[in-house]
Amino acid sequence: MTKTGPTQSLLATPAGHSYTDPAIFALEQSRIFEAHWFCAVRSDDLDQPGEFRTVQVGRESVLVARGRGGELNAFLNVCRHRGAQLCTEESGRVKRSFQCPYHAWTYALDGELVAAPNLTSMPDVDRTEFGLKRVHLREWLGYAWVCLADEPPSFEDTVIADVGERLGDAGEIEAYDIAALSLGARINYDVKANWKQIIENFMECYHCATIHPELTEVLPEFADGFAAQYYVGHGAEFGSDVEGFTVDGSAGLDRLPGIGEHQDRRYYAITVRPQVFVNLVPDHVILHRMFPVAPDRTLIECDWLYLPEVVESGRDLSHSVELFDRVNRQDFEACERCQLSMDSRAYARGGVFVPSEHHIAAFHEWVREQIGENDS
Repeated sequence: MTKTGPTQSLLATPAGHSYTDPAIFALEQSRIFEAHWFCAVRSDDLDQPGEFRTVQVGRESVLVARGRGGELNAFLNVCRHRGAQLCTEESGRVKRSFQCPYHAWTYALDGELVAAPNLTSMPDVDRTEFGLKRVHLREWLGYAWVCLADEPPSFEDTVIADVGERLGDAGEIEAYDIAALSLGARINYDVKANWKQIIENFMECYHCATIHPELTEVLPEFADGFAAQYYVGHGAEFGSDVEGFTVDGSAGLDRLPGIGEHQDRRYYAITVRPQVFVNLVPDHVILHRMFPVAPDRTLIECDWLYLPEVVESGRDLSHSVELFDRVNRQDFEACERCQLSMDSRAYARGGVFVPSEHHIAAFHEWVREQIGENDS
């Protein structure tokens, strides 16, 4: 396994105001969340034609819907007539079309304008041109990823490349066949912290011995302070007396059939910029999607995914789910504790990263590049 990071002991974090300044957050919304691929919806959540979900991507509400032919489509959630928000519900199902409640402009599931009061008396109106504004969509790992940019970045050179950089080979994730797994549990968290705080926390384990007693029992190497993400291709090994990735180390569920022996009894964590965490263990996958909504508030939707037959059997998943739910709550409390001090004069110049956190500095360099701070 290859270590990453420079040799000096301390590296500077961003200044405190970068976690609280609305102007910086606005730049992050426009130049990161609205410009890059954003993991929006689990595809299976929209199983039937007409099922939809609205998600916040940067400053935009995006409508993702299952079309009549079974395909997924994404649109800006804005009526083309006078700009009313088309769907105010977070999720639901329509029979054949979306109708604006203001003036009844009506759109097919593929976004085309199909009806409006007096539309037949306006033959010059192009129904395609005045359809919903389409958003780029790509399905991968069983999720719909959207991009608001007119010309989206290469999915392979961004999303898949992040997986490859962490695992050493992006093909390693295929062994888990995530798209074929079923949702066993979902927990939503409302975290009063900046999204960058949450990414910092997820990428390091300097804190693990302090706040994660259950996790370090299962993954003893984490007590030494080096997270799996500090290394390329490394998966943290289960303790010798640990049977499964569960809150008490007891046996887990059925092992995913595609994983190799080198992946068994190992935990891998992946950060996919800008807002996804993927956690891989032998019997399930945990995937976090972050929805940053304010400088000091981030909504997180966390999915636990298992073999379909495990979920359908009704087997008890609680020991499996409880482990990472506890880890999440411990982490988010720590992030909120940090957020409280970001405007303190004691943190005006920021803090420091110790050697086991050096790889986080590369993430912040990426953020600075995206919002143009390195250009000034």
